[in-house]
Amino acid sequence: MVDNNCAYCVEGDLVAKFGIKICELETSKVYLFKEQSHPGRCIVAHKKHVGDMNELTAEERAAYFEDVAKVARAIMAAFHPDKVNYGAYGDTGHHLHFHLCPKYKDEFEWGGVFLMNPDKKYLSDAEYAEMIEKIKSHL
Repeated sequence: MVDNNCAYCVEGDLVAKFGIKICELETSKVYLFKEQSHPGRCIVAHKKHVGDMNELTAEERAAYFEDVAKVARAIMAAFHPDKVNYGAYGDTGHHLHFHLCPKYKDEFEWGGVFLMNPDKKYLSDAEYAEMIEKIKSHL
């Protein structure tokens, strides 16, 4: 199913407001979050328009979480954070997706939850491209 009002289904301008597509994996689409207060922050959105992981079969859910883990490993290898935090909200965006938020000791928001959009740090197109290549090289 596709929802024509959903950023992850339609992509284009809707996704461009907050993310840059990195690639597609088996069950998901991977985006670099434009706001980079946490270097390497990504979103892993399921390819199917489902609002909750419980709408997936056990096999679909397992495959999706393999994609999430694969992206987390790529973030760890590319940016060497001390921890990756995971957030799955969906109160307003009813499409299953996880925010993978690298956290660095003694840096922004260490020891607490991460803000959905701190709106503090944006990069140049060249810097985004470099980050995307770093992630892709580990996927």
